[in-house]
Amino acid sequence: MQFINCKGQLISLDSPKVMGILNVTPDSFFDGGKYKDEIAIVTQVEKMLLAGATFIDIGAYSSRPNAPHVSEIEEKQRLLPIVELLVKQFPEILISVDTFRSEVAKEAIKIGAALVNDISAGNLDAKMMETVGKLGVPYMMMHMQGTPKTMQQNPSYESIVKEILEYFSSKIAKAKSHKINDIIVDPGFGFGKTIAHNYTILKQLELFKILDYPILAGVSRKSMIYNVLETSAQEALNGTSVLHTIALQNGASILRVHDVKEAMECVKLVGMISD
Repeated sequence: MQFINCKGQLISLDSPKVMGILNVTPDSFFDGGKYKDEIAIVTQVEKMLLAGATFIDIGAYSSRPNAPHVSEIEEKQRLLPIVELLVKQFPEILISVDTFRSEVAKEAIKIGAALVNDISAGNLDAKMMETVGKLGVPYMMMHMQGTPKTMQQNPSYESIVKEILEYFSSKIAKAKSHKINDIIVDPGFGFGKTIAHNYTILKQLELFKILDYPILAGVSRKSMIYNVLETSAQEALNGTSVLHTIALQNGASILRVHDVKEAMECVKLVGMISD
């Protein structure tokens, strides 16, 4: 049985959960600049919660390839008021803060966020794991080759799944040394991977169960879908649902998504044929 402790509440991941994405960046690949004012933000989050999202993941630093640098001050200015607003509006909300900076994570948790989602697994801030350990919150660690700026320049692996598993083994050991108890692994679809790499990971996602930690799959509306279908992120919902279904069948515990209602439908239908 797999549980994570979020603000004293034990969340079971034995049945898959959905994490709704709220980007408060002006330049995210799908919904950048869409949620600029408080009314739009509250309306969107309420919609996701009512549709069944267990977590809301808030990011203020776009990690798309070649995204411009955002200072720590600006990231805090974008992110923290939104966390504060949503905790006030929805007292039971479980906010995951999407940041690779320990100070941003610390301040967000202090004002009511419940989890830390770090695309760099501590590689971009040496203090991150120590900070998360002291905060006592769940930690999502992602695999990325390079940095957001360089990751898609020429990603290469000899054996991608084996290399990512080795990466996580070492990161998990480090996290445990900092007394992080609740760990979630994210293979990082699209982060320093070609389309072929992404589909190899998806096909072999079940192998990540060997780590004995919940697996997060973040494929929603990504280029691995719309480039294959020769369409756009805006037109990639059907393709996203197909890949969500495969991810769930291959062992994903959390789907990180833009479209909560449709993801919940995938969870429900796959649940009907699961053991």
